[in-house]
Formats: sequence, C-alpha cells, structure tokens
Amino acid sequence: MAKAQSSKSTSKTQNKGVEQMLNQQVSNLNVLYVKLHNYHWYVSGEQFYSLHVKFEELYNEVTLKMDEAAERLLSIKGRPAATMKEYLEMATIQEAAGNEDTRGMVQQLVEDFATLSEELQEGIEMAEEAEDMPTSDMLTGFKADFEKHMWMLRSFLG
Repeated sequence: MAKAQSSKSTSKTQNKGVEQMLNQQVSNLNVLYVKLHNYHWYVSGEQFYSLHVKFEELYNEVTLKMDEAAERLLSIKGRPAATMKEYLEMATIQEAAGNEDTRGMVQQLVEDFATLSEELQEGIEMAEEAEDMPTSDMLTGFKADFEKHMWMLRSFLG
C-alpha cells in the first residue's frame, strides 16, 4: 500500500513539473510572438523584404505552437498563463529591446531559438519521466522546428 501511495505522489509531482514547464513555454512563445512583431515592423535596410516576410512567417508559426502548448496544458488539467504580466514573469527569453539593428534582430532570434531548444530538451525528458508521451512528442516537434530556424538564421548571418 505504501508503495502505491509513493508512486502516486511521485506521479503528481512529475505532472506538476510538466505543467510548470509547459507554462514557461507558453510564456516564452508569447514573448517571442511580440518580439517577432516588433522585428517585423521595425526591420529596415537592404534585407527588409526578405526579413519582413520571414518574421511574419515565424510569428504565425509561434502563434500555433503557443496555442498548442496551452491546449495541451488544459488537456492535462493545467492552467496556462494568459496575461502579459505572467508571461514576463515566467519567460526565460527577453522581450525586444526596441533598438536592434537588422543583424542584431536575427542574432537575437538565433539565441532565443537556442534557449528554447535547450529547455524543450529538458521538457521532453521531464514529460517522458512522467510517461506523458503526447507532451514529449509535441515538444520534440517544436524543438526540430526551432533547430531548423536556427540553422537558416545562422546561414543568413553568414
């Protein structure tokens, strides 16, 4: 009986960890969404057109991922963060400074995608420990997409 109780307690703790991790990613994705809009609106120079279009593509993708993460959280009976205050408190990436030049915008996105990829790897492992394969699968897909974006943006920077 004590063994079953201990297992149940560990499972609850693991589930809370998965919920907190998902909420952090909901927050990161919302901060990234706003940052990408900032970059989309304020990019200038010779690469304006290509980056203006790319930033729009990225914020549309981030919107879908943010919604998917929030809905996953709801489906496991969690409560996704839903205010800017919560996002800024929980996020591990920073919002745009507002004074980035074109190369700085792209470099910052590479760094943000790297941060997210590292955190997603930790989240994948956490979800697998909690035997939450749907969350692990979702995060694996996010990580693969972010790694591809890092490669493309690094190539842009030369």
